[in-house]
Amino acid sequence: MTAVRELANQDKKVARLTKSSKILKVIINAIQDRKGESIVSLDMRKIPEAVADFFIICEAGANTQVKAIADAIEDQVHQACDELPYRHEGYQALQWVLIDYVNVVVHIFQKETRKFYRLEEMWSDGVMVEHEDPIPSALKTTRTPTAKKTASIKAKKH
Repeated sequence: MTAVRELANQDKKVARLTKSSKILKVIINAIQDRKGESIVSLDMRKIPEAVADFFIICEAGANTQVKAIADAIEDQVHQACDELPYRHEGYQALQWVLIDYVNVVVHIFQKETRKFYRLEEMWSDGVMVEHEDPIPSALKTTRTPTAKKTASIKAKKH
């Protein structure tokens, strides 16, 4: 009977990890879609005092961007994973919005607020992974016509 319980517990852990992994990916994509910056995830499963298995932390430049990121996360997680947050806080001031999915907690900060609270330092025992920021449109390479195309465009105008 003990072996059956262990197997059942192991199955629950695998299911929880798979569900958390999907939610993590959806959240990070939602943050990147809304141009969130300095995106990190903290794996805190080995920390006994941790309140969640994962934290995802990012920052935004303004109140409107904090709200846009938070709304995108809630919408996309609901669509992709059929999950609603257990709780969310901070929508009034929009300095720090917390979205709690029980095993995954998202922190969306304004830059100065993030510097002040320094969550990454507080939970430095967790395994931190940095995720790519979206590429600013000013830095994206744009295709320019080649000399041949430019010449044919000029010829058509004359």
